[in-house]
Amino acid sequence: MDLPRFTFGVGDRFGFEAEAQLAAIQSIAVSGTLVHPIWNKSNREHTLIGSEPAQVRACADAATAALGWTHPYFVDADHINLTTVDRFLEPSDFFTLDVADQIGRTPDRSEVDGFIADLRPRFGPIAIPGLTEPLVLGAEGATEAAAKFLSAAQEAGRIHRHIASRKGENGYVAEVSMDETDQPQSPAELLYILAMLAREGVPVRTIAPKFFGRFNKGVDYVGDLDRFAREFEDDLCVLAWAVREFNLPAGLKLSVHSGSDKFSLYPVIRRLIQQHGAGLHLKTAGTTWLEEVIGLAEAGGEGLAIAHDLYAQALQHFDELTAPYATVIDVRRDRLPTLAEVARWDGLAYAAALRHEPGHPGFNPDFRQLLHVSFKLAARMGSRFTDALREFREPVARNVTYNLLERHLRPLFG
Repeated sequence: MDLPRFTFGVGDRFGFEAEAQLAAIQSIAVSGTLVHPIWNKSNREHTLIGSEPAQVRACADAATAALGWTHPYFVDADHINLTTVDRFLEPSDFFTLDVADQIGRTPDRSEVDGFIADLRPRFGPIAIPGLTEPLVLGAEGATEAAAKFLSAAQEAGRIHRHIASRKGENGYVAEVSMDETDQPQSPAELLYILAMLAREGVPVRTIAPKFFGRFNKGVDYVGDLDRFAREFEDDLCVLAWAVREFNLPAGLKLSVHSGSDKFSLYPVIRRLIQQHGAGLHLKTAGTTWLEEVIGLAEAGGEGLAIAHDLYAQALQHFDELTAPYATVIDVRRDRLPTLAEVARWDGLAYAAALRHEPGHPGFNPDFRQLLHVSFKLAARMGSRFTDALREFREPVARNVTYNLLERHLRPLFG
């Protein structure tokens, strides 16, 4: 299955915003750039909310029909593994193969030897167009890369074969997630990883490497922009070379995970994908859920009451909510507003604290990150929350569309 050049992952945790999200993508298409939506939802999110993968497909199909979208779109089984993939097989056509648990696991020595033997004809300096210096491949580097990533690549192969047994070898789009590791991959390591995936027969069409810096949920990138630019461009060059040399699918592209709200990166990414004629998949998720809360707060009345209650519960369950996301959030209690302070906020003040406008004096990134990981509290509210999304549809949808269009899609593609 082919994947278009530009794809944009959108999360819709409660299944109400597909039309509002698609409206943003339609607007950028009118501006001249066709970006294809990929609705993503992980097994963990389904479990916390109590939804099913088939509901994501139903919402995507309904939105595209309602708005007359005639271009390809996809439904992503986000961060699945062999234990969770089966419930996604029927409704999904894009699968993010999450092999993080296998990174760093010691592979069989015979498998390492086989990988080295396959790669040996390419040992030596390799001049990859676009890189300032040749990459030097050799037995030592290949062995070190195999120790880190070969077990993960083999797991990706097992997941692929399982999916392909049901959907066919070309019946889905494969993304491989290699970003959940401590250190960013060097260009040589990325090349070794792609060689491993090719050896496993994984038809990878987008890969999410680990980049330097912090990709915290719902807030901007923290790190050296120049270093990110070098890494991103080097990775583009390595992917283009690997497609030719390892017979990987044409159009293989980079995926940026936790990509929402990384405003400082968007000009860099835009410049480099245009310069190299490359594709891009950028994955967002929780930014839409936050816009729902902003819309409820602005609506006042019961909407604002729900927003206040969400924060009160988030403070009460702080450790429970933040612990699973410790590597991708940076929230300090002493930087959070007190419950009494928030209780005095009207809808505009609440929205200003939560909305990602870094220059706004009311914006509080700790407040935003805490609420970002608090969506299961809304799920526990049940119909109280979902009824409010229906009642206050206009302000909620307006915020969802504006956020994706003006803060994300235009800076990247417009």
